[in-house]
Amino acid sequence: MINELDVVILKVDLPEHHLTTGDLGTVVHVYQKQKGFEVEFTATDGSTLAVVTLLPTQIRLASAKKEIFHVRKVA
Repeated sequence: MINELDVVILKVDLPEHHLTTGDLGTVVHVYQKQKGFEVEFTATDGSTLAVVTLLPTQIRLASAKKEIFHVRKVA
């Protein structure tokens, strides 16, 4: 179950928002019965890059086990 303030990983590219598969975001709102999520994507300085409404199939929870995070430059 995904809740507000959970860190999630994008499972699809969203070129219109300059986001790619694997980008990390924070859930800022959960819509009724988890049918959708408002997710904020930020830069390492804390500035907001995008706030996007996503379907459950487009994100997954970040796991603390067996995953490594990386950084990429954004446009």
